[in-house]
Amino acid sequence: MTLKSKTESPSSQDASRTHETEAVLEKVPNKRVSVNLPHFEPLLDSAEAAALLKIHPKTLQKMARNREINGIQIGKLWRFRPSTLNEWLSQKLAS
Repeated sequence: MTLKSKTESPSSQDASRTHETEAVLEKVPNKRVSVNLPHFEPLLDSAEAAALLKIHPKTLQKMARNREINGIQIGKLWRFRPSTLNEWLSQKLAS
């Protein structure tokens, strides 16, 4: 992969990134490939999110079940977006 200059426009960088991704996928058929998604926010599990808020993970899960805080339940596991936690905390501090 080549280094991109800082003067390239975002659209040309996106096109270059897409081309690089396709090239990697062609070289590694039938295998999972980690692709850097520019707009994907990593999810936190209950323990990580609760640690940020300094509360117990079970308390956070109960709050998510009661829809006091936004969370995503995948099977029995809860996941949380850091930006959502930050918005919720900001709203709590403002009220």
